[in-house]
Amino acid sequence: MKKPLVIFLFFLVCCTYAQVGVVKGIVLDKQSENPLEGATIELLNTETATGVITDFDGRFALNSVPIGRQVLRISYIGYESTTIPNIEVTTGKDVFLTITLLESFNQLDEVVLTSDTNKDKPLNKLATVSARQFGVEEVTRFSGGRSDVGRLAANFAGVSAPDDSRNDIVIRGNSPTGLLWRLEGVPIPSPNHYSTLGTTGGPVSALNPNLLKNSDFITSAFPAEYGNAIGGVFDLGFRKGNADDYEYTLQTGIFTGVEAMAEGPMGNNNGSFLIAARYSLVGLLGIGAGGTAATPNYNDVSFNLDFGRGNLGNFSLFGIIGNSDIEFLGDDIDEDDLFAAEDENTFVESRFGVVGLKHRLSLGNSSFLRTIVSGSYSGNDFAVDRFIEKNTPQERLIRYTEADNTETRLTFSTLFNSKVTNKLTLRTGILVENYRIESLLLDRNEQADNDGDGDPDLVNFRDIDENLSILQPYLQGQLRLTEKLTLNAGLHSQYSTLNEQFVVAPRAAVNYNFLPRHNINLGYGLHHQPVPLPLLFLNENVGGELVQTNRDLDYVQSSHYVLGYNVKLSDSWRAKVEVYYQDIEKAAVEAFPSSYSTLTEGADFGFENDRVSLVNDGTGFNQGIELTLEKFFSRGYYGLLTGSFFDSKYEGSDGIERNTPFNNGYVVNLLAGKEFKTGPSGKNVWFVDTRLTTSGSRYFTPVDLEASQQAGFEILQEDRAFSEQYDGYFRWDVKFGLKINSRDKKSSHQFYFDLQNVTANENIFVRRYNRLTNQVDQVDQIGFFPDFGYKFQF
Repeated sequence: MKKPLVIFLFFLVCCTYAQVGVVKGIVLDKQSENPLEGATIELLNTETATGVITDFDGRFALNSVPIGRQVLRISYIGYESTTIPNIEVTTGKDVFLTITLLESFNQLDEVVLTSDTNKDKPLNKLATVSARQFGVEEVTRFSGGRSDVGRLAANFAGVSAPDDSRNDIVIRGNSPTGLLWRLEGVPIPSPNHYSTLGTTGGPVSALNPNLLKNSDFITSAFPAEYGNAIGGVFDLGFRKGNADDYEYTLQTGIFTGVEAMAEGPMGNNNGSFLIAARYSLVGLLGIGAGGTAATPNYNDVSFNLDFGRGNLGNFSLFGIIGNSDIEFLGDDIDEDDLFAAEDENTFVESRFGVVGLKHRLSLGNSSFLRTIVSGSYSGNDFAVDRFIEKNTPQERLIRYTEADNTETRLTFSTLFNSKVTNKLTLRTGILVENYRIESLLLDRNEQADNDGDGDPDLVNFRDIDENLSILQPYLQGQLRLTEKLTLNAGLHSQYSTLNEQFVVAPRAAVNYNFLPRHNINLGYGLHHQPVPLPLLFLNENVGGELVQTNRDLDYVQSSHYVLGYNVKLSDSWRAKVEVYYQDIEKAAVEAFPSSYSTLTEGADFGFENDRVSLVNDGTGFNQGIELTLEKFFSRGYYGLLTGSFFDSKYEGSDGIERNTPFNNGYVVNLLAGKEFKTGPSGKNVWFVDTRLTTSGSRYFTPVDLEASQQAGFEILQEDRAFSEQYDGYFRWDVKFGLKINSRDKKSSHQFYFDLQNVTANENIFVRRYNRLTNQVDQVDQIGFFPDFGYKFQF
C-alpha cells in the first residue's frame, strides 16, 4: 500500500515541477518607443519572489513560471509602474509581451504606481476617444467568433454585424465601405476570402489570428495618421516569432481550416521567423458550409521575418497571400441557398495578397524613423451562366454575368516620432499609395433585348485600366498639459491625382482624469473618403460613347463629435459611456430627384451598376449612445456587456430623410466565460464561454411584385427606399473545451466545441423576388451550426 502511494506522490511532484512555462518580453518608453535598459519585472502572487531586469535592448526572460494565469509588475525609476494581469502561461508556447511605460509627469525619482493595464486603452498613444485594443486570446476565445477579428469587433459597443454569412463591420450606422484596414502601419485591401472590389468584408477572414499581436480598433474621430476612411479603423500588427527557441503549432477547425505554423530564431541579431499556412477543412472534406451546399476552397500563407537589430536599424518582412474559389452549380443548389439560384451556374474566384518591408531606425534616445514599402493586390473573378428554358427540349446555357476585377497597390509610408520632453510628443509622416485598377463588368441583368436575339443584351458597365495616386501627409502631437489633462491634436491632408482634389482635416481630443479612477474625453475629427471605386469608374452611354461620368466626384466628408466617460469600478471592472454625432456631407446622389445615395452602398457583395452622372449633394447623419460594462479576466472568469442605441439617416437628391439600410436602432451583446482548473496539479483547464446577441435588423426597400413579375427580374419600390425593417435578430452561442498542459514536454493541447445559434433562431437573411416561383421569397440565415477545433503546440 505504501509503495503505490509513494509512486503517486513522486508522480504528482514531477508533474508539479515539470509544468512550468516561460514569459519573455521587451519594455519600451511609451512616447519614444525606444527600449528601457534596467527596468524591473516581478512575478507576483507566487510563493517565492521572482524578478529580472531588462538588458540593453529592453528584453527580459522569466523562466520556470508556474502554469496558469499570472501577474507581472514592471517598474523603472522616473516612470509610472504598471501591473499586467491575466497572463496565460502554458507548457506549449513561450509568452512574449511588449510593455510600454510612461515617464512620470514631474520626473520624480521614486516609482509612481498606477492601476492595472487593461484592454480599454489603445496601443496608439495618440488615440484618445472611441478606441480599444484586442489580442489573439480574445479573437479565439469568444464563442461564435470563428477566430475572425471582424466578428470579434461585432461584440464591441458601436458595432453591428447581424449577418451570419459575412463579417462586414457596420460602425455607428456607417456603410462597411467606410472602414480602413491597416497591417503593420500600411493600408491594405479587404483581408478576406471571397471579397469583391470596393468592399471591406467577406465570408471567411484571411487574417490568421495566431500571427496577430495586440492591435487597435477605432470607431470614431481617429488620429491624424489615419485617413481615407469615414467609418472606423482596424490597425493590426503581426507579432514576432520566438527569437530563442523553435516552436510549432498544428491546428484544425471548420472555419479556420487545417493549419501548420512554425517560428524560431533567425540570424545573429536576435531576429526571428514566423510563418503559417492554412487550407480549408470543408474543402478537403468536400462539404458545404456557411449557408450553401457548395464547397468553399480557400487557403492562405502568412509570415513575419524579423532580421533583428543591426547597425542600420531593424528590418522586417511581412505578408499574407490568399486564394479562394467556389462553384455554385444549379443542379446542386437548394432553393433557400443564401448565394445562388437553381437555374444558374456561378463561378467565384478571389485573390488577396500583401507583402511589405519595414524598417525602424532609432535616432538617439528619444526619436525614431519608421519606413514601410509594400505592395498589395486584391482580385476577383465572377461568372454566371444561366439556363434558359431549363429542363425542356429547348434548354440552353448563356453567359449572363462576367466580372474580372483587380486592384494592385504600391504603398510608401514614412513616420518620424520624437519625444521632445516627457510632456510633449510629436509625430509626422506621409503615406503615398498608387493604385492600378483593372475592372471588367458585363451583365444582362435588368437589360432589354435591343439586338433581337431573344436574350437581354450583355452590357458593358465597366472596362477600365486606370492609375491614380493618393497622398496623405499628416502632423500630430500629444501634450500633457497637467498630470491629469492630456491633449492630442493634429492635421491630416489628402490629395488625389484622379481629379486633383486636396483637403485638410483637423483632429483633436482631450482626456481628463479628474479623479483617480474616473476620466472624461472629448474628441473631434474631420474625415474624407472617395466614393467606392466600382461606382467611380462606371460607364455611361453618352451619344454612343462609354464615358465615366462619376470619376470627378469629390470626397465624401464626415465630421465626428464624441464625448466619453470612463470609470474603473475596481482593478478588473470598468464601465464606459460614449455619446456621438456624425455629420456627413458631399455623399454622391443622382442629379434628378431620387432616393439613391452612395451612403446606402456596401450592404452586399457588390454595387449597383446603373448609378451614373452622380453629384455630391447628398447628406446624412449618425447619432447614438454606447454603454460598456466589462469584467477583465481575473479569478477565473470574465464578462462583457455592451449596448448601442443609435439612429442612422440619409437624404438623397429628393430631399427626403430616410433610414440607411444599416440603421438597426439597437445592438446588445452579453459575453461571459469561466475557467475551471483540473488535473492532479490543477494546471489543465476546462473552459466555457457564451454569447447572447440581440439587435434590430436592417431596413430594406420592398419589392414591387407586379412590376417584377412583368419584367422577369426584381424591381424595387424606390420611392419607399428602406422604409421596412426585417424582424429583430437574436443569436445565442455556447463554446466549451479543454486545455491540457504536458507533464514532461514543452507541449500543450486545446480542444473546443462551438455551438452557434443553439436555439436555431430563424433570423432573416433577405426577402427577394424569385423569378422561378414568381413570388417574393424569404431566405433565412444560418441556423444551428456546430463548430469544433483542435490546437497542438510544441
